[in-house]
Amino acid sequence: MHSVPIERHRLPNGLRIILSRDTATPIVAVNLWYDVGSKHERPGKTGFAHLFEHMMFQGSKNLAKNEHYTFIQSVGGSGNASTHLDRTNYYETLPSHELELAIWLEAERMANLLPAVTQEKLDNQRDVVKNERRSVVDNVPYGTWDEKLQELLFPESHPYHHSTMGSMEDLSAAKLEDVKAFFSTYYCPNNAVLTIAGDFEPGDGQPLDQVRHGHGEIDVVAQPGKRDFHGWSQQERLTIESQRAQSHSQRRQQPRITRMTRIKT
Repeated sequence: MHSVPIERHRLPNGLRIILSRDTATPIVAVNLWYDVGSKHERPGKTGFAHLFEHMMFQGSKNLAKNEHYTFIQSVGGSGNASTHLDRTNYYETLPSHELELAIWLEAERMANLLPAVTQEKLDNQRDVVKNERRSVVDNVPYGTWDEKLQELLFPESHPYHHSTMGSMEDLSAAKLEDVKAFFSTYYCPNNAVLTIAGDFEPGDGQPLDQVRHGHGEIDVVAQPGKRDFHGWSQQERLTIESQRAQSHSQRRQQPRITRMTRIKT
């Protein structure tokens, strides 16, 4: 059985690093995984995690808008991002000798995004996210099935009750200071895992030294958004557990219905 080599490291500022070397092809992949998803959002502020995924490509202190993509594509690479209930991740795949570029790009927007966040960019990306919601949820047959399923499976106080896309009302109400606070809370080295896999040179501390150089001086956030039970307080957890127990009790009281089909021979 083929084994996957894995090295684990941690910088003093809390950034977790995973290295996996594979020289089968001369490419390397970089994935930065933040411990923040829609479960961390508060009532009235749904869709923030997904909205910020878009904001992360709008430039930073040392990068103009969309230059992240421009640099990656100029060396023959590709990249994207995704948001889910529990996490948000950003990734690039590019030629091995351009690894340092990807590391620097991720460090740059982790450290220096906020100075470039403006009301104009927020308004622009808010409209982009709204159009995305219209195209994949609101204006397609049965597009809301996933949202409905989450609402039925999880009680209203549960962090999985609402969808990752968020509501139109909450997106419209998002303010610049709310978005900046969301970034400051969750986008920090001690709330992230950086994974590098592919054809990189293991000697001379590479690529570990490159990560230390790019990410090592980024400030730590004290307990970034960590709360009990998937980002919720102890009281909210007790409410959830009470609702869960009530739901189980109601299901036990309901009569079982068994459908039988007679097969003609």
